[in-house]
Amino acid sequence: MNPNLSRRALLTAGTALLIAGKAGAATFAAAQAGAVNMDLVRRGIAAMRQRQTDLTAMDRLAVVDFSLASCTPRMHLIDLEKSTIRSVLVAHGRGSDPHFTGWLTRFSNAPGSYASSAGSYVTGPAYVGEHGRSLRLAGMDNTNSNAEERAIVIHAAWYVNEAQAKTAGKIGRSEGCFAVADASLDPVLSHLGTGRFLYAEKLGARSTASRDSF
Repeated sequence: MNPNLSRRALLTAGTALLIAGKAGAATFAAAQAGAVNMDLVRRGIAAMRQRQTDLTAMDRLAVVDFSLASCTPRMHLIDLEKSTIRSVLVAHGRGSDPHFTGWLTRFSNAPGSYASSAGSYVTGPAYVGEHGRSLRLAGMDNTNSNAEERAIVIHAAWYVNEAQAKTAGKIGRSEGCFAVADASLDPVLSHLGTGRFLYAEKLGARSTASRDSF
């Protein structure tokens, strides 16, 4: 077990599947109706616990629900200590949506695919690059093991914004990166930092019956 992980963080992550705080209920009530798939949230938390030796903190994580259309806030920023979730827009790769429908239809881990990759990621250091301030990601599964080689990161992009989501019913596509709106970049980077967990997947059946409990 990573010695940098606090006992409190481990206990919080372990019991979060069973406990719902008042703050969490309020946050979920204010969230877009039906947008948070709690099956996927629980799956992400479970995957994080399996990877705890590779992480430096387990108090917060992000879960990306690629079963939703790109016009829906589908990057869920989860705070396990406060039992809250904040959801923001995030783009998928153009290789995952070649006809630009706004829906992800395929994943790929291949270099040059320009597609999104499913699986578990650990966040690296923030840096300033081609897209301005960005956050490095390392893939932890065979489905996203080429993330560093492909330069898959979190960054802001002009083509991710609420106005386009509302008028076009979709946002723009990245080259596989988790591109967010300019206004969301600070909250996302502050929420994740270095050594935390991001989980991306697309599930079939969705469950929102207990969306105030994780």
